[in-house]
Amino acid sequence: MSDQSFFMYRLFYLLIITALSCNLDADKRQLINSDQKHDHEKGAVVFKTHCAGCHGADLQGALAPGLIRDDWKYGRTKGLMVRNVTYGISGTDMAAFRTILSPEEIEKVVEFVINRQVISPTNEVPIPRLVTTKTYDLDIEEIVGEGLETPWAIEFVDANTALISERSGSLHWLRDGRLDDNVVEGTPLTHLGSSTGGYMDIALDPNYDSNGWIYLSFSFCRSGYSSADAPATTKIVRGKISTNQWIEEQTLFEAPDSLWVKGGNRWGCRMLFDDEGHLLFTIGDMGKDADSQDFSKVTGKIFRINPNGSIPDDNPFTGRARILTTIYTLGNRNVQGLSIHPETREIWATEHGPMGGDELNIIRPGANYGWPVVTYGVNYDGAVVSNRTTQNDMESPVYHWTPSIGICPIEFVESEMFSDWSNNLLIGSLAFEQIIRCKIQDHQVVDQEIILQGVGRVRDIKTAPDGSIYIVLNRPDKILRLSVAAPVVN
Repeated sequence: MSDQSFFMYRLFYLLIITALSCNLDADKRQLINSDQKHDHEKGAVVFKTHCAGCHGADLQGALAPGLIRDDWKYGRTKGLMVRNVTYGISGTDMAAFRTILSPEEIEKVVEFVINRQVISPTNEVPIPRLVTTKTYDLDIEEIVGEGLETPWAIEFVDANTALISERSGSLHWLRDGRLDDNVVEGTPLTHLGSSTGGYMDIALDPNYDSNGWIYLSFSFCRSGYSSADAPATTKIVRGKISTNQWIEEQTLFEAPDSLWVKGGNRWGCRMLFDDEGHLLFTIGDMGKDADSQDFSKVTGKIFRINPNGSIPDDNPFTGRARILTTIYTLGNRNVQGLSIHPETREIWATEHGPMGGDELNIIRPGANYGWPVVTYGVNYDGAVVSNRTTQNDMESPVYHWTPSIGICPIEFVESEMFSDWSNNLLIGSLAFEQIIRCKIQDHQVVDQEIILQGVGRVRDIKTAPDGSIYIVLNRPDKILRLSVAAPVVN
């Protein structure tokens, strides 16, 4: 065969292969489109059969609210919507469909509703510039709009400077309202075995101005382990920052290796210094429910130590055998917020329930907060955790939220800028993406107001030295500043 004939043969062969490939790709696309059309039609049938009578055939509402909307009070992700359809929404007319529809049917009907939206529920919502509340018009300023990935906590070191922890294991500076491009070098490695692990809270020593100690909480495993099943623990350290280097690190709390957890979840960890200068920190139950009641386990507790890691003499379980004497309270599923009441000086805490039963508690030394013996929630699969919501030897919450709002940070207001909110409690929600203002009287929540909603998962709330309120958001990862808007001069 001549070179020319061979070339023509190869060209013909390539053309045939290309044509066949194009036909296969077209057939594949047609099959995919057909499957998508079938899924859409299946979701439409489920909706027409089971949902249209309440929500309207065109999703515009009938006996129940319409489902073409731009505000999603009970969560705007597909996963939360599937959960709402599966298990219902307590306190509303939304029933559970898990015994009526299969998991596939529920997924298809949720996808059908999402695909009918003019604006996708998961789209980033613009941050409002001005928000009107019962008391104030709030000026909302986006301080950081990019450059962070899942920030967890913010802590001000002076009037113009703050530290921000990032889940992946970084500390960032916020200087004069701008995010510094350079992260702090030499910070400890963290374990990212689950979506709740990584760097968590930051706290400053009560004498930070003179000693420079910065406290950091994070999930931790030994070097060489990286999988979700690696044995790990929640660790508390302190260190200092000099010329942007993390130095003089000291380990203050780390559970014995025998108490580390494989495949853990719900690590905690919020930190707070009390009026006596002791450090309180929280560790979640890590998915080991019953261990929250076990004095020999570190999971599901609040702990109290001195700033150097030693154990205070007046801890509630000091001197008792076979008990971790760092324990301050037990029966805590996953405390995500700690704050001190400005007048009573009591420590208040927010705690994640499972599906339902997010709690607001007053923390009392040695108290048992009940998990999982008493709870207002049920498991994520709908199974009953406990038939009891109260027990005489266990603390009852000041307030509980069912369905769960994904309760997280809290901050008592003691700012002259927000004098009309003095002693009110600001609560952040992850799942419902809310900031709730609670009026507290005689240990009771007597009024609530949602002051911001739907702009992101609220991870931290902190009062700045100038009295404004900083908000740490996830999805999107932003830092907001709330202040009282100046009155309009006519």
